[in-house]
Amino acid sequence: MTYEQIVDMVRKVFENADARTVYEHVAIQVNVVGEGEGIFYFEVADRQCCVEPYDYYDRDGLIITDAQTLRDLCSKKVTMSESLRNGTIKYDGDYRKLKLCLANIKLAYL
Repeated sequence: MTYEQIVDMVRKVFENADARTVYEHVAIQVNVVGEGEGIFYFEVADRQCCVEPYDYYDRDGLIITDAQTLRDLCSKKVTMSESLRNGTIKYDGDYRKLKLCLANIKLAYL
């Protein structure tokens, strides 16, 4: 899987997500390691989600993971909470903002 395919896959799931109950700005950068290596960010602004293939320097958090974990998340094989617990996702940053997203964003799945 290429970097562009990874960003497109994540974008399809998150850009149509329902974030109407998230009233704060949240920006989380995702660093993909291994296959399809690259950087993109996930942002909630004005209660809408967007995914862009750029660095986000003033971010609230940083996720480090691989393409397979992102595929599993996007296809609902695992949850973000499970991936954090089993170590396939590493997170550094404001946990409150991450929990806000996990608890309130209803994802639009492929």
